[in-house]
Amino acid sequence: MQGMKNFFASKWGIISVGAVIGILAPLLQKWGNPGNMGVCVACFERDIAGALGLHRAAVVQYMRPEIIGFVLGSLVAAYLFGEFRSRAGSAPIVRFILGVFAMIGALVFLGCPWRAMLRLSAGDWNALFGIAGLIVGIWIGTIFFRLGYNLGRSQKTYSSVGWLLPLVMVGFLVLMFIFPQVQGEPKSGVLFYSIKGPGAMHAPVLISLLVGLGIGFLAQRSRFCTMGAFRDLILFKQTHLFFGICALLLAAFITNFILGQFHPGFAHQPVAHTMELWNFLGMVLAGLAFALAGGCPGRQLFLAGEGDGDAAVFVLGMIVGAAFAHNFGLASSPKGIGPHGAAAVVIGLLVCLFIGFTMRKKSA
Repeated sequence: MQGMKNFFASKWGIISVGAVIGILAPLLQKWGNPGNMGVCVACFERDIAGALGLHRAAVVQYMRPEIIGFVLGSLVAAYLFGEFRSRAGSAPIVRFILGVFAMIGALVFLGCPWRAMLRLSAGDWNALFGIAGLIVGIWIGTIFFRLGYNLGRSQKTYSSVGWLLPLVMVGFLVLMFIFPQVQGEPKSGVLFYSIKGPGAMHAPVLISLLVGLGIGFLAQRSRFCTMGAFRDLILFKQTHLFFGICALLLAAFITNFILGQFHPGFAHQPVAHTMELWNFLGMVLAGLAFALAGGCPGRQLFLAGEGDGDAAVFVLGMIVGAAFAHNFGLASSPKGIGPHGAAAVVIGLLVCLFIGFTMRKKSA
């Protein structure tokens, strides 16, 4: 156990985890997940919101097992290595709001940081604008860190608090088995299922769940985080986490190339649009929200799995944000941004700037 713990804390440990994710994500696409969306935390949480009926965008409704696996895999790893610590109380309402706007920004771009890397690895050059926006958003966040931005300390609390989101995920999994998808039917019991569009494209349930469990386990051990990678590089010139991102990108490119999934260009990319400005600004918003919340959406799921109730609140904020995005015309589609997407991004940036300026322990 100690040897495994030391390995994942090393440079080669984070590189290995990044490479594993970079291989598994394109394989999930090959096995049925949407194009350039083998793994996308934002998109998959949006699909879960749809499966629960929180929004009625019929093309993006599916209870994604990968998200369930991320949380439960992290939970298993945390318990095996004695790192499950139930804590909460660090500005939960702020984290919820940040989760809402992080999701809105990601859905304007059409992808989380992981999907941005996966889109690029498959030749979608629109992802370059999203990645640039992500870096700018995180950079703005580092300015607030230097000015004393702090959400305060979380406090040790009852074990049941740390268990709540994992139990919710177990409940989602049980619902999937009680109400499985019926061919050609948009609803099964209490769950909604897409019969066309990205939500109708998915790898077999067991494969998706096993991959999610594996990634959740490995990411919890290595502290894999895209936001953290850029934050550490900008603030401290540390490259440890950044090596993991580079490994993901390279491994995904090689895997996509071998599988025939590399199609370079801007136009006609799967579940993407070519509005450069809003690809950029959407991810500026998402990157800033991730930075202020302390982790990318994947990292928030892994933290929730190891008992962090504040991360769980951020996750719930993202799921609610997905419902807002589709109910109120904020989310983009391959045709471009939604009718109110631009306004939502501007409002989100103003809210994040307000949070960054006002939640400081010292003045500039």
